[in-house]
Amino acid sequence: MKTMPIRWSHFLMAMVLSAALLLPVPAVASVQKDGVHITIFHTNDMHGRVLESDDNGKAIGMKWIAAAIWQQKEADADTLAFDAGDTLHGMPIINASKGENMARLMNLSGYDGMTPGNHDFNYGAVQLQKLAGMLNFPMLSANLVDRDEQGYVFRPYKSFELNGVRIAVFGLSTPETAYKTNKVNVELVKFLNPVDTAKKLVPKLRKNHDVVIGLMHMGLDASSEYTSARIAKEVPGIDLILDGHSHTKLQKPEKVGKTLICQTGAQGDFLGRVELIVRNHKLRKVKSVLLDRAAIVNEVEGPDEGVSEALQAIEADNQKTVGKVVTQSPRELSSARELVRTRESELGNLTADALRWAAQADIGLANGGGLRANLPAGAVTQGDLWKIFPFGNTLKRVEISGATVQKVLEHSVEYVPGAFGGFMDVSGLTFTLDIAAPAGSRVSNVKVAGEPLDNQRLYQVAVSDFTAAGGDGYDMLKNAKVTGEFGTLEEVFSQYLNQKGIGDIATGRIQIKK
Repeated sequence: MKTMPIRWSHFLMAMVLSAALLLPVPAVASVQKDGVHITIFHTNDMHGRVLESDDNGKAIGMKWIAAAIWQQKEADADTLAFDAGDTLHGMPIINASKGENMARLMNLSGYDGMTPGNHDFNYGAVQLQKLAGMLNFPMLSANLVDRDEQGYVFRPYKSFELNGVRIAVFGLSTPETAYKTNKVNVELVKFLNPVDTAKKLVPKLRKNHDVVIGLMHMGLDASSEYTSARIAKEVPGIDLILDGHSHTKLQKPEKVGKTLICQTGAQGDFLGRVELIVRNHKLRKVKSVLLDRAAIVNEVEGPDEGVSEALQAIEADNQKTVGKVVTQSPRELSSARELVRTRESELGNLTADALRWAAQADIGLANGGGLRANLPAGAVTQGDLWKIFPFGNTLKRVEISGATVQKVLEHSVEYVPGAFGGFMDVSGLTFTLDIAAPAGSRVSNVKVAGEPLDNQRLYQVAVSDFTAAGGDGYDMLKNAKVTGEFGTLEEVFSQYLNQKGIGDIATGRIQIKK
């Protein structure tokens, strides 16, 4: 298989130029008594969280991640840094540039490679290729090819030589991307079986490398057909897997056979640091730790100046985007806290409709706590949408039984008439609410598309990633099968208004029993 299909050849020059722009690594290295010590930093599933204020203040912030990476690289040339995907899309500061701001920040932060995650395709495959061409390091994926299977979209692997130690890093992208992003985003590419791909590639890499590392966006979710654990089990010869996708925080590596799997969680809350000790061309020891912001601040002299300056410039430039008109609304819809958290609202219904439409689901659910500003009448700007949906939440489609739908609805109205951020406006279904009944027995006469709810049937339900992860106490959704992943809520909402409009968004989907 060629390393680049003809249809992608116009990006080849950009990739060659990118390689030439690799930041120099100081020629400082040492061999200790027990062998060569190699430090590897890794991140995954940052979802555009680059500020310290992100993820309710838990995110490290790119200026601190960069400081940790560069300080170690300046102290020891035997240092590498990788990202395992779902990085180039997520928050307004990144989405406004279709990921280009993230590419800029990663270039300044000392990364040596990344593999694309499913959300990295949210701007489309062509834009992802453009972003790859902007990076000063390679995008790696051995199982991502053009749709005619004539060649790789990105490089399958990259070799590094540190102090005489040869390291191969190969990438794998989850085939779930084919249905966890809009189909239009991946119509030019195809995802090959990652197990078969690794079985062919790893033996070749082992022949002339001392250490083989898999940089994967696979995850450890039991509901996934292909996981990093499965690949480790079925493909011998992989020393270390730097993983992403399942948002799993592994304080200690998970060992499968002789392979160690590392993952940092999500949202940029942790930076992974792995130390490899290689003696006589054999990996002798692996030590791993997760660093939060406090740990990094204690280790470095200060935040990285280059990234700090870039963030200031990006935020200033984004102010121009805030005023851009992106859609229209014939009238104002309220997000008053006392409204959206206690009863059905027009803005909530409109949001639920948008989610169901974009996900092509049976049911749409929108939690009132996620609506933080009014939809204004007339011109609606990008800034207006960011105020309504300020958290960078993305849309997920999950598959659950009718019995679970009933549990979701009961939890939604558990505290009525009291305020609850998890109160759900609904789309595609109606039900009757008896406020006088005890919690857990308040919902009746549930109908989906006019038909009675079937407890045994599986329904496709559109929710935010926050809700799908069990936010607001929706634990019954934590292990639900994810059948689709889409863009951010403000993107989906804007697209819906532009294509469908508000229409008849009057309330009445939830009937209150007299």
